[in-house]
Amino acid sequence: MDETAFRALAEEVEDFVRGPGERYAEQIERTGEVPAGLRQELRERGYLSLAAPVEYGGRGLDFPRYLELVELFSMSHASLRMIVHVHNGVWRAIDQFATAEQRNRFVLPAIAGDRVVAFTLTEPTAGTGADLRCSVKQEGDTYYLSGEKHLITFGVHCDYWLLFARIEGTIGKDGTVALMVPRDTPGVLVRSMSNTMGVRGTDHAHLVFDHAPVPVANRLGEVGQGLDVALGGFLTPSRISVAMTCVGLARRAQELAVAHAKGRVTFGKPLSSRQAISFALAENATDIEAARQLTLHAARQWTAGDDSAATLSSMAKLNAVDMLSRVTDKALQAHGGIGFWESSPIERVYRDARAQRFEEGTNEIQKTVIAREVLA
Repeated sequence: MDETAFRALAEEVEDFVRGPGERYAEQIERTGEVPAGLRQELRERGYLSLAAPVEYGGRGLDFPRYLELVELFSMSHASLRMIVHVHNGVWRAIDQFATAEQRNRFVLPAIAGDRVVAFTLTEPTAGTGADLRCSVKQEGDTYYLSGEKHLITFGVHCDYWLLFARIEGTIGKDGTVALMVPRDTPGVLVRSMSNTMGVRGTDHAHLVFDHAPVPVANRLGEVGQGLDVALGGFLTPSRISVAMTCVGLARRAQELAVAHAKGRVTFGKPLSSRQAISFALAENATDIEAARQLTLHAARQWTAGDDSAATLSSMAKLNAVDMLSRVTDKALQAHGGIGFWESSPIERVYRDARAQRFEEGTNEIQKTVIAREVLA
């Protein structure tokens, strides 16, 4: 896509975010649910296949360019950007180890928006890495899956769970497997984990598997490559994407704070003339731009196949999350007490921002990844 076409697309996305996107946001906050029409409209506009290759039916945007659009989407409701983020990312994890048959069955329908795939890694009794407790036992051409998963985004209303488990009796990375588990698989109990502080509307699931049958043909790659599918195919670029969602949400918080500071008059002067407020907004602008540039650097290194990409992704995410916390706190403070009420847009932004500290690994996980490289 040339520069002119990309700029036209970016303007289109921004118009959508500030127009229909805000109306969807109001509806989601009012009902606590994502309307079916939102996903359908995102699909029809081609926003669910922005990052996929043209030969797969996508728009073919390179990763840094795609992130420029992620920043715009992230200025809208968190559930809207979550749909865009997951659809444009989860196909990569499937595709890197997929056979031609699996690509036709799983990857292309996901890119087209015909299938929803939920990334299913986190467990209530383990971390998010090689200590997986979910296990499978093979009998002929079938795996029988047992264990639990929780905090699974889109895990209630999906078509497949891209699930990570281990061969029964194994430990460490070598026994891990990645499986495409159909949503209607017998032996699965699905519980909705609703009523979150922020990111309202997006469904999250607690899943319990009891000897649930999964075809061995639904395994991606070989035994021992489960975490390669999870970490390299999804988590590294996804952490970079989440860093950019922090930039976009911080940008929205800053916009709201600037508008309020210019319009609110106290003691005969606008708030923007008060040094305390103007300095806070200057700090915010600096924070946002610094996070944006580190995120884009990580994206370029990942695109180039640089070995440092995984560490940079954690750096970008850690830095952007901390930045978002500072920016939204100052933005809310600039609003004064009125910002604490639900009638104020900054209230929703403030709530949604807190969730970023958990998404794709906590700050503590990011620090562990970075420290491992620093101390190597």
